[in-house]
Amino acid sequence: MALDPQAKALLDALAQMDAPPILESEPAEVREAMAALGSMSDAADEEVREVVEQTIPGPGGELRVRIYTPVLATEGAPQACLVWYHGGGWVIGDLDTTDGVCRALCGRSAATVISVDYRLAPEHPYPAALEDAEAAFDWVRDHAEELYIAPDRIAVGGDSAGGNLAALVAQSRRGQVAFQLLVYPATDLTNSHPSHEENAEGYLLTRDHMIWFTGHYLGDHDRTDPRVSPLHADDLSGLAPAFVLTAEFDPLRDEGEAYAARMADAGVEVTTRRYDGMIHAFFQLNGAIDRANDALDDAAAALTRALT
Repeated sequence: MALDPQAKALLDALAQMDAPPILESEPAEVREAMAALGSMSDAADEEVREVVEQTIPGPGGELRVRIYTPVLATEGAPQACLVWYHGGGWVIGDLDTTDGVCRALCGRSAATVISVDYRLAPEHPYPAALEDAEAAFDWVRDHAEELYIAPDRIAVGGDSAGGNLAALVAQSRRGQVAFQLLVYPATDLTNSHPSHEENAEGYLLTRDHMIWFTGHYLGDHDRTDPRVSPLHADDLSGLAPAFVLTAEFDPLRDEGEAYAARMADAGVEVTTRRYDGMIHAFFQLNGAIDRANDALDDAAAALTRALT
């Protein structure tokens, strides 16, 4: 299928912006530029009852989390919950860049969403982000009663690097995670799948960007370590049901679909949906790309089906 016209218009507009080239920039510069993409998430009409930010204990110090309570939450009754990890190559992104996605998933699924501000590389390289992701999930389970969350209905999810963290938490917390929402997840940090070549340039995320991100995150760490690349885990049986979303014009497309296929082969209940014509990061760009709303609706519906 051809590139979606709205996605193409967005790429053309971004090409005209005076943004620093990622490969020639310091992480701090790229983080500032990332805020422009976050502003393209249209959350104006998303209904949530309450949004509260707080800090929780983490392995490297306090972690910020943002808790979104749905309008349909029953006072005092335990709710389903999604622990969400933002994308950004383990180097960029924060609670604000993923705020629109979290509001949409909360409002459209009626689940409490807890967004995690994990530590970023290169200041905090692997395994800091994963340790924070696991600690946040454990904190939610341990405090489920006071958060009015049902401990047996806690899902994990994330986009891109956040999808990587969600998949790894689902593996290490097997039997505790109720559902996985994996949005174009990075599952194989060898960056070796065909879509890395097919979509190497011109679609927002490039092959060289992924090499830059993984270099900052991993240094010389083994890219095939299963605690880095969930696709390389020996055993995927017993994982929580999953909804895996991929985009046609995305370097990460094939590894996300390969992970979904391996989970299915291991007996995991998996729904895989490729969004033709779409680019990496489209899920958070519903202010510019209409089909992002379809994907948000699909993800919220999958979450609702799994947790109710």
